[in-house]
Amino acid sequence: MKKVIYILAFASIFSCKEEQKQTEAKTEIETPKTEMQTNLDKYVSVKLTADLSVLTEKEKQMLPILISAANKMNDLFWYESYGDCDALLDGITDKATKDYVKINYGPWDRLNNNKPFVEGIAAKPKGANFYPADMTKEEFEKASMENKTSIYNFVRRDGEGNLYTIPYHKQFEAEVNEVSRLLLKASELAEDKGLKNYLELRAAAVLNDDYQKSDFAWMDMKNNTLDIVIGPIETYEDQLFGNKAAHEGYVLIKDQEWSAKLAKFSSFLPELQKGLPVDAKYKKEKPGTDSDLNAYDVVFYAGDCNSGSKTIAINLPNDEEVQLKKGTRRLQLKNAMRAKFDKILMPISNVLIEESQRKHITFDAFFANTMFHEVAHGLGIKNTINGNGTVRTSLKEHASALEEGKADILGLYMVQQLHKKGELKEDLKDNMVTFMAGIFRSVRFGASSAHGKANMIRFNFFQQMGAFTRNEDGTYKVNFQKMESAMEMLSQVILTYQGDGDYEGVAKFVDNYGSIPEQLQKDLNRLSAASIPVDVVFEQGVEALGLE
Repeated sequence: MKKVIYILAFASIFSCKEEQKQTEAKTEIETPKTEMQTNLDKYVSVKLTADLSVLTEKEKQMLPILISAANKMNDLFWYESYGDCDALLDGITDKATKDYVKINYGPWDRLNNNKPFVEGIAAKPKGANFYPADMTKEEFEKASMENKTSIYNFVRRDGEGNLYTIPYHKQFEAEVNEVSRLLLKASELAEDKGLKNYLELRAAAVLNDDYQKSDFAWMDMKNNTLDIVIGPIETYEDQLFGNKAAHEGYVLIKDQEWSAKLAKFSSFLPELQKGLPVDAKYKKEKPGTDSDLNAYDVVFYAGDCNSGSKTIAINLPNDEEVQLKKGTRRLQLKNAMRAKFDKILMPISNVLIEESQRKHITFDAFFANTMFHEVAHGLGIKNTINGNGTVRTSLKEHASALEEGKADILGLYMVQQLHKKGELKEDLKDNMVTFMAGIFRSVRFGASSAHGKANMIRFNFFQQMGAFTRNEDGTYKVNFQKMESAMEMLSQVILTYQGDGDYEGVAKFVDNYGSIPEQLQKDLNRLSAASIPVDVVFEQGVEALGLE
């Protein structure tokens, strides 16, 4: 029988209530791979490292403290995603299954439309653990509760079956007290005044769920090399209403040289806003001009951002008021991005992109497409034009998918416009073909996530518009002229839906365009057959950085 060596290396996917140990497990198996081992092979291990010589001695002392604070987000996200993680893991004896549960922060496969993979586990509740599993949308909408639409609380039932809310800082009182202590400890070492102020305000925010002051402070700091993104941030996990924020943490080291090269691009936002391919009433808002565009090496992921597929760029804060007054900060996670390009995107291109166009797959184009996706979150519209409130609240559970779709398509629009202005010198064809290859990479995350739905909408819409063709040999070829037309048309459709806050229209749009066609699924299966990983898991933390 063929001998198979199976290696899985990952860290910071922790035992729930104890400090995470950074480990590398090696198991030699004498039998063919099981289904669960095949699932684990969807991920390739990457060691997160960075050049620590750019840090001062005090920054090097801060780094383990910030990592400890971020690591606490793991426990909080486990509760939000599933509930009692210890009880789940204690009931599983198969090591491969247990490892896959840890990667997914629960018994549902995030790369397979949240399909349960643990025996006896039912379908994942749309509202994860933010709401009672038996609660309906109608019941929530009729219920009278304190701060029911807050993004920082859970909905629970009392002894009589009535719904009530409990704030995050009450549910997680012990945990956030420890996070606050660690952030304050780090602030005492901070030499940059902006970072010190942010850490102090964030330490206070986790204790009362009032994050706006710290968000403003985060936007105001400009010269820090160390950074931490921490707290309840994205709402992707709540697929019932798209409203409840999930906890996560990133620890980052800014690449000052790369960041200086990128700084100028945010200044083009007001001009690009005016040129959006949509009626003037949908682009009246003025994007903040204080936005930052920076490159970082990420040295630690925890919680929401560490579950399933890993983020390679960030656009924050999400607070619409902060965005309109200050803009946003776009963080390009350069080392993670490079790992995905080398280990995943290039192998995919060799299978699915026509040979004559493979020369257009470049890291610079991948970096630019990812970067301008994040910048493009600042374009368009945050509040509906007809008094229906914010786009996020109007479109509910579809808001995230449409927003990600908007950022994807307007990011490519920005690349096109900046090429016309002479601000980008690379071949625009590189961006288009790399963009197409990026669809194949991202759609493998599954159509259940906001990013997955956005990718499918774009693929199906582009196919309908003739932006690409599939050759007889199973490779795909971009039609450059038609892709530009499709890009403008899709931009107009999405911006109009957002501006109108058209929930019913968006629901039909997502239903029509948000699924994976049979032929595409067969082509994606070829990638799996070629043993091309879907995403990465990290060996990370103080040991990986050589700090122990």
